[in-house]
Amino acid sequence: MIEKLGMYLQYPFVRYALIVGILIALCSSLLGVTLVLKRFSYIGDGLSHVAFGAMSIAAVLNLSNEMTLVLPVTVICAVLLLRGGQNARIKGDAAIAMLSVGALAFGYLLMNIFSTSSNLTGDVCSTLFGSTSILTLTQKEVWLCAILSVLVVIIFVLFYQKIFAVTFDENFAKATGTKAERYNLLIAIVIAVIIVLAMNLVGSLLISALVIFPALSAMRIFRSFRNVTVCSAVLSVCCAFVGMVISILAGTPVGSTIVAADVAAFAICCVIGWISGGVRA
Repeated sequence: MIEKLGMYLQYPFVRYALIVGILIALCSSLLGVTLVLKRFSYIGDGLSHVAFGAMSIAAVLNLSNEMTLVLPVTVICAVLLLRGGQNARIKGDAAIAMLSVGALAFGYLLMNIFSTSSNLTGDVCSTLFGSTSILTLTQKEVWLCAILSVLVVIIFVLFYQKIFAVTFDENFAKATGTKAERYNLLIAIVIAVIIVLAMNLVGSLLISALVIFPALSAMRIFRSFRNVTVCSAVLSVCCAFVGMVISILAGTPVGSTIVAADVAAFAICCVIGWISGGVRA
C-alpha cells in the first residue's frame, strides 16, 4: 500500500490535491470552534447552498472561472445575513434556512432548464457531494487556494483576541469598546471564503461537517478555547489527509471519505473524553 501511495505521489495532480485539501481543512477548523460556540453552526450549511446556486448561474453563463461569481455572491449573502439579521423581521436560523433551501432549489432549477450537459445528474451529485475535480487542479488554482488559505490564517492569528472576546461574551466585548459588529462581519466573510474553497473538496452538502466535526471532537477532550482550536486544527488536517489518501487508494468519493474520517475521529475523541472522566486541560 505504501509503495502504491508513493507511486501516486509522483504525479503533480495528486500532490496538488493533498496540498489544497490540507489547507482547506486547516482553514475550516480555525473558525469552526467560534461557529459552534456562537450557535452559528448552520450558517455554513446555508452559505454552501448559496454557493451552489451561484455556481449554477456561473455554469449557465459559461463562465470560465466560476469563482469570479461564486465568491462575491457568497460573501455578500454572508454580510446580509449578519448585518440584516438584527433588524430583519425574519431572523436567525429562519433566515438562514430560507436562504439555504431557496438557493438550493433555484440552482437545481437553473441547471435543469439551461443545462447543456449530457450528464446532469452526475454534475449535480458532484457539486453536492464533492467530485474528482480536486484531482484535476491546475497550478494556478493551487496558488489561488494557497494565497486565500494563508490570508485566512493570518486574519485569524492577527484578530485572535478579538474573535475570542466576541465568541464568549459579545456584550462584554462591546462594553470594553470592541467593535463586535465588525468582527462578526469579518468572521462571516472568512467563513464565506472557506466555503467557496471547500466546494470542490467535499461538496456543498458536506461542508458543514468539515467545519463543525473537528471542533466538536476537540471539545470532547479540552476546555480552553486555545487548546480546542489547536486540537481542532490538528484533527481536521489529519482527517483530511487520511481521507484523501484512502480515497486515492480505494477509489472512494473524496468528500464522503474525509467526512467519514471526521466522524471516526469524533467517536475516538468521545471515548477519550469518557475515559478521562471529564478532566480536560
